[in-house]
Amino acid sequence: MHQSPVSISLSSYGADLVRQHGQGHFIPLVAAAGASCIEWREELLTHEKPEELARSAREHGLESVFSSPLELWLAEGYEPNPELSATLQRARAFGAKRLKVSLGQFTEHHDLGSLASLLSGQPLTLLVENDQTLHGGRIEPFQVFFNAVQGWNLPLRMTFDIGNWEWQEQSALTAARLLGRHVDYVHCKAVRLRVDGKRVALPPGAPELQQWEHLLQHMTQGLTRAVEYPLQGDDLLQVSAEQVGLLARLGQSRLEPAHV
Repeated sequence: MHQSPVSISLSSYGADLVRQHGQGHFIPLVAAAGASCIEWREELLTHEKPEELARSAREHGLESVFSSPLELWLAEGYEPNPELSATLQRARAFGAKRLKVSLGQFTEHHDLGSLASLLSGQPLTLLVENDQTLHGGRIEPFQVFFNAVQGWNLPLRMTFDIGNWEWQEQSALTAARLLGRHVDYVHCKAVRLRVDGKRVALPPGAPELQQWEHLLQHMTQGLTRAVEYPLQGDDLLQVSAEQVGLLARLGQSRLEPAHV
């Protein structure tokens, strides 16, 4: 039975708990749950030592993704966010093969040559994610951006956050159809609109899992999909392992031979 790689974003365990224990505390849990990748969260860092976490993750057989809230493109200026260079260095220190950032406010006037210079020789891939903002959470800016970078041969791909399209009331299926060929990493979360008008992330039910199967048909087979919804309960290992198993099996029907 084929199973795809699964990552766990440490934000799934709750900001307070992660800051209380430190992100290294969760490495054995993520590995024991059957995940093959761990996603460090820059906004939840406290006193962690990157080299120690990188070493421990490798010893547990985990790849690393480094997630930063940095916006790649700012409204002012033409070059990439001036914090990108330091963030790339931080991601490398954590042993990450991929750095995830938000797209930001990209326009056709931004300088892709400067981005190419920054990424030249980097041992990791830069992933731009659709966030929950008007400027960086809609389909159209990503179409403009990926059309603009064609031909530059940059180590640059997309993080497709399934739930975030809800914030701009756009169809995740439409986004997958139009952008799926650029995707290297998928953030999975169900979203509900509360009575107070706030959207919140939740674990998937059967309808969401079925929808995600359709989304993945527009993307590369077997790409890494990440838990980015609450993992809570008395037995965090059991809860985590169940969700890892669900995501690992998504898309399996395309790879299994037909039975006659």
